Amino acid sequence: MLRVVVLGAGAGGGVPQWNCGCEGCRAARENGHELQRTQASVAFSGDGEHWFLINASPDLRQQLNATPQLHPKAGALRHTPVAGVILTNSEVDAVAGLLSMREGSPFTVYAHQKVLAILKSNSIFNVLNEKNVQRQPISIREPFEPRLPDGARSGLEVLPFAVPGKSAWYLEGKAHPGGETGDGDTLGLKITDKSTGKCFYFIAACAEVTDALKAEIDGAALVFFDGTVWQDDEMIKAGLGQKTGKSMGHVAMSGHDGAIARLADLTLDRKMFLHINNSNPALLPDTPERKALEAAGWRIPADGTEIVL
Repeated sequence: MLRVVVLGAGAGGGVPQWNCGCEGCRAARENGHELQRTQASVAFSGDGEHWFLINASPDLRQQLNATPQLHPKAGALRHTPVAGVILTNSEVDAVAGLLSMREGSPFTVYAHQKVLAILKSNSIFNVLNEKNVQRQPISIREPFEPRLPDGARSGLEVLPFAVPGKSAWYLEGKAHPGGETGDGDTLGLKITDKSTGKCFYFIAACAEVTDALKAEIDGAALVFFDGTVWQDDEMIKAGLGQKTGKSMGHVAMSGHDGAIARLADLTLDRKMFLHINNSNPALLPDTPERKALEAAGWRIPADGTEIVL
């Protein structure tokens, strides 16, 4: 049985962002937990005992403490159900949480060579002793079975695939440690329970919905998809920044080429947006944007939402 827990559904900085007084952040502070979101990550398990994380957000310590499924087992002095972390990109909000996992428990980091090269180039990640934390390269279109800490099979299959995107913003204007050519900076993942055939997709960053991507996810039981911005230029209009969503590697929810319109003709049982930016009006209940999103069959999950497939 494939279980998925949404650890966080927010974009970089979460909601509310620490230094932001926009409408979304003000509402999240005033209305408490209902609107608050930590930064995007999910955990999944095939047996309910061993769990794998997709991305390690800067909020990871808070997320682990808020998720009973990921607590140490009763009576154990040192223990974690987390068996591995799969990285889909090298942005700060996908990798910084690794630094909170430095206390010596064994697990494996799975990532494309381009992302592993970035971790290797930054010595701060050496706090993760490679005797305990192995770094396992993964390749596009090559499925793999993540292993449990003792080397046993997990019964799960992960298929990485390339999606339109870009390298981490902090590398702009600098040489990429993993080289400038080829895909690998932005991945989508298909997670399958090998015993049941149930699967879900995770695509937290996507600059464009291509026909190839549509064909990849059509028929899925569950899709987590990039919901960073409602409108491509919303951060500029709100006075929160000078970049469009697409320039940051994120397709808008709305518009002719947006995710809602481009994915409308697919057969998807459950469609959930995550990586929601604080500027996105769809985060707020009862807005026209939220109503349009839900009318199209999409949902924005609360942190802690569990889904069983």
